[in-house]
Amino acid sequence: MQQKITARSAAKFLADDPKPGAELHDTDLPGFHLRAGSRGASFRVRYRNDAGQRRAFTVGRYGAVTAEQARQEARARLGEVAAGRDPSAMREAAKLDARRQQAQTLGAYLEGPYGAYLARRKSGDQTKRMIKGHFGQWLSRPMQSLKKSELLAWQADKEADGLQYPTISRAWDALRAMLNHAASDGLIDANPLAGVKLQKPALTEQELASAGTARRYLLDEELSLLFKGLEGYQKKKREQRRNSRAHGRAYLADLDAVPYADHVAPWVLAMFYTGFRPGDLFGLRWEHVNLRFKTIRKVIEKTAHHNQQPTLFPISSALAKVLADWWKQCGKPGEGYVFPSERTGGRLDKSAMRKPWAAIKKAGGLPDALALNSLRHNFASRLVMDGVDLLTVSKLMGHTDIQTTIQHYAHLQPNRARDVVDAFASASTPVAESSDPDFSAVSPVSPVSADANGS
Repeated sequence: MQQKITARSAAKFLADDPKPGAELHDTDLPGFHLRAGSRGASFRVRYRNDAGQRRAFTVGRYGAVTAEQARQEARARLGEVAAGRDPSAMREAAKLDARRQQAQTLGAYLEGPYGAYLARRKSGDQTKRMIKGHFGQWLSRPMQSLKKSELLAWQADKEADGLQYPTISRAWDALRAMLNHAASDGLIDANPLAGVKLQKPALTEQELASAGTARRYLLDEELSLLFKGLEGYQKKKREQRRNSRAHGRAYLADLDAVPYADHVAPWVLAMFYTGFRPGDLFGLRWEHVNLRFKTIRKVIEKTAHHNQQPTLFPISSALAKVLADWWKQCGKPGEGYVFPSERTGGRLDKSAMRKPWAAIKKAGGLPDALALNSLRHNFASRLVMDGVDLLTVSKLMGHTDIQTTIQHYAHLQPNRARDVVDAFASASTPVAESSDPDFSAVSPVSPVSADANGS
């Protein structure tokens, strides 16, 4: 049907209750028409783009715009066509860009692709909660819009709230990893906060005093104190159990009849003898342990997202005996955690050794500042100082890159340079005929004699 589209002609066309898809074509503006639909009518303009494709563009819903307003909008769109543009394609691109902008917000990416990535990580849920908790005000922001000044202002706000720098730094590390992931996914051009560093606070007197003590090995006297502390810890636990059994709780197990009062001593000894990270001991299962061949075969948890192949670690006879005694004490299980939670039977919480380690240090007289991770560093340091090559140490430590081993432990290597050159000299120098060889030819001239000769 053709007729100039006006308010009256449009109303008359629709009053006849046309079928969906019926159209009233304007006689004055080519391509402009009113199309009936099952849920109302709309003003549209039909055209061909530069590629010769027939396209239709909706300029407004009937009732929302007048016929004259729709005509003006249709004329403007046809002007774009004449200029070589495609109104429909432009609208689709705008919608796509809007959806892309929405997908680029911190919250959308966290709940979408990055959330799926975190779900495959051991601590993914914790990381997701950390980002939401610390950066909630940015969740609706496009990631590319974040600025350095905003991050530093965020740090200042967190410090004002009383958060310590390590906590703030962990939250920033989580956000930075997410932005790097979005960039590698191609969702954003680059991490907008790449290269930005938090401002470190000045060290307190206590921090200055303890600086450099976190990564160190145990002194010889501290090794004795460690084992003294383990004995003291076990002794106290057994005394407490005897007291409980004597006061109406005789149903509790007699700790004097078993090698270990609880999991703490074998756990600490396992870390001492292997240098494992705490997480790898918390996750250690009997399926990983071969007492007959004295090996542990497991995936390193810290790098499991990069390498899911298990690593074979030899263990000492001393540790094999510790684990064998603990295995018998646990009822000779064939599977399950080596050090399970007494309460749940599941994996111990990552903070489970905090109080026991403090008790061991107190019982043995070890420094309060001695970190549990010092047992790991002691393992590596002692091996290096005993002349074990760095590649072997790197493998035993579960380092993915030997540069990590070199960075932290190479300085502990014995200086064998003098031994090497002395050995060379002994093997290469002919035996002198005189018992008193003359070394004047190779002896340096003293400064005094040089001055006397006018040199």
